[in-house]
Amino acid sequence: MTPEELREQSDEELRDLEDQLDDELFRLKMRHQTGQLQQTAELKSKRKDIARIKTILRERELGAES
Repeated sequence: MTPEELREQSDEELRDLEDQLDDELFRLKMRHQTGQLQQTAELKSKRKDIARIKTILRERELGAES
């Protein structure tokens, strides 16, 4: 996901997407611990997507306060 795609979404959509990605990350971690995960790069990708969403939400929060 690119930041431009994420910025087009509303706050509520971003929060829902963040929850969804958190669940996926948890499942990936479990698969990794049990040795069933083939592509470990997925973990990094999900973490970065979650960080992007949190950054955009925080930017909006700070922008609203100004």
